[in-house]
Amino acid sequence: MHVALIMDGNGRWARQRGKERIFGHENGIEAVRDTVKAAADLGVQYLTFFAFSTENWCRPHKEVETLMDLLVRAIGNETPELNENGVRLQAIGDLESLPEVCREKLREALELTANNNKLIVTVALSYSARWEVVNAVQKIARKIAERTINPDEVDEELFVNHLETANIPDPDLLIRTSGELRLSNFLLWQMAYTELYFTPVFWPDFRRKHFYQAIIDYQRRERRFGKVNNQPVISKNILK
Repeated sequence: MHVALIMDGNGRWARQRGKERIFGHENGIEAVRDTVKAAADLGVQYLTFFAFSTENWCRPHKEVETLMDLLVRAIGNETPELNENGVRLQAIGDLESLPEVCREKLREALELTANNNKLIVTVALSYSARWEVVNAVQKIARKIAERTINPDEVDEELFVNHLETANIPDPDLLIRTSGELRLSNFLLWQMAYTELYFTPVFWPDFRRKHFYQAIIDYQRRERRFGKVNNQPVISKNILK
């Protein structure tokens, strides 16, 4: 099972407490930690967190700078526990746009956890779905120009293999916190048939009980993928 998460509400959570937005981001780390543990306990195979979008670069410089520093510290602090628990870390997005210190710390974490296979956690950094689609088209166009592929060979499978998520399945379930009801440019191609779950809980307050509630809600749904009720459908009982 693949669960994607939009971690929303950090800023509003902080403002309710009279704090700056970064206070919410700092407290959101515990939510990530608890969610990863809950997913591993349930037998979820893939988790994808939307951590930083390409649009987030437009936020105030101080906030972006602090977020990058928080990212570096979080990766460094969490990598040993990820390794201990058999969690493999992956990253998608325009990673070259990240500060060098972030790229280096991320590279270290990816290498250290590369052989783990209990749970694959993917972090979307400097990512947007529109950027991803354009990037995939550019890669295919270059190959056509180089004559390594023929335009007639371009189909859905080839296109998917040029997306950032080529090595992981499409999400079965998307969870978005804070009560917002939108996808915010996240995995738009991949979520054609993803079940959507929205909760009013702000991300810093999100814990395993909320994750379990989302999974239970998902298991009550019928996924038809465009078929009708009497046609065979893929089973939702895919947790261990």
